[in-house]
Amino acid sequence: MTKHRTTTAAGVIAAFVLVLVFGSPPYVDWARDNANGGGALDWFLTLLTWPSWNFDADLPVRDIFAIMLRAILVVVFTAVFLAVLAGQTARNSAGQLLSGWAAYIFAGASAGLLTAIIQSNPSTLGAFQAAAAGAAYGLFTGWIVGLATFGSPGRRG
Repeated sequence: MTKHRTTTAAGVIAAFVLVLVFGSPPYVDWARDNANGGGALDWFLTLLTWPSWNFDADLPVRDIFAIMLRAILVVVFTAVFLAVLAGQTARNSAGQLLSGWAAYIFAGASAGLLTAIIQSNPSTLGAFQAAAAGAAYGLFTGWIVGLATFGSPGRRG
């Protein structure tokens, strides 16, 4: 298996687990009810819910679609960016860590930007804010994806 596939697969699995677990309705509800203090841990536990696939039935269908698509796109864009970055920069374990982390930052920002355009009443400011929120999510949680890719088997040749 090449480094591209191994690093990408490890990062995609980590991204999928992050979105599946921390974006799930039970976790989102728990975080909303329990992580409402002003501390850094509460902020981080709430940040983990960003690519949630938890939606309110009162939302317009277009917004529900955008919310669901955002969670999917975080994982898909992680795969795309990891495939590109792993081949270019991940010559060693530290490079893999940073590539995985960067890929998740870019994936969050791209998913936020794209889905903000799809939501009802889109605006340029809203798209920029959604991209910034996605980038912040990737910045503070992407180290997990980076650690998952850390030390993946290398490519020979």
